[in-house]
Amino acid sequence: MPLRIIIFAIALMLAVTVAQAQETTVVSDVGGAEGPLYIDGSLYYVSWVPETLSRWDGHKVTVLNHTAGCGHNGLAFTKQKTFLIACDSEHGAIIEVDMTGNQLRRWNSDSNGQKLDGGINDIVVAANGSAYATLSGFFVDPPKAVMGKVLFRAAGGDKWVPVADDLNYANGIGVSPDQKTLYVGETVGNCILKFTIDADGTLSHRSNFALLNLLVPDKVKSWWLGPDSMKVDSHGNIYVAQFSGGKVLKLSPEGKLLHTFEIAAGNGTTNVAFGDGEKDLYVTVVKDPNDPQAKGSIVKIPNQ
Repeated sequence: MPLRIIIFAIALMLAVTVAQAQETTVVSDVGGAEGPLYIDGSLYYVSWVPETLSRWDGHKVTVLNHTAGCGHNGLAFTKQKTFLIACDSEHGAIIEVDMTGNQLRRWNSDSNGQKLDGGINDIVVAANGSAYATLSGFFVDPPKAVMGKVLFRAAGGDKWVPVADDLNYANGIGVSPDQKTLYVGETVGNCILKFTIDADGTLSHRSNFALLNLLVPDKVKSWWLGPDSMKVDSHGNIYVAQFSGGKVLKLSPEGKLLHTFEIAAGNGTTNVAFGDGEKDLYVTVVKDPNDPQAKGSIVKIPNQ
């Protein structure tokens, strides 16, 4: 074997070793991990299989909430230091709990009295304390109806008002740092949309933001190869987990691909959280997207 080939092979092995060493498992054996939030040195997350909200303090995991029939899928932190949990079960709901997991409120319907059937997928809280949530639609393969919505709750309000509809499995949701733009992922459409946030919190100027298969090659052929949940950093960059893609994509506010984080722990990447100073990312991941138990983990990787 020529020397240059040997040198290249050794360099390649070292590169792979370094890449794997940068990914650290912080919580293992998690069923359906989602909704990570890093708050005051602790990592909070939900799990849709055991239907729990948990806290990892850097040493051990403590289960804070278990609500049967919820299908915990998304998590947001409010100005009142409470959590909003997205219940993605067939008969969806939004529940509010305190930081110890005790339930304070539950919404089963929107402002029109429409049941949240199809499931609430994700929630984000804006800077003024208002909140947005996505109603995805029923998870069936292949998908049938297009029934996704975005719901809005004003700061201090008690109703969730529909502000956008006709979304093809609405999933991750994020707000730009200037609070003027709302990003919404359509998993089945494999795209991210954006809306202008008007002064009263309603949405307008719906437009396309990114089509993921134009940014990265499809890893598999699936209805569910698309954007899952997302977070937006202080610079306005969007970090979107690609379910069935095994990666997190970092996009600029203009929709350009800035970086691809390949996740070794599994193909079912679901969400991401920022560590201190946004220097690290905590990624929730299901090892095999086709596993009904959704066994997976939470890994930590350096941000780039």
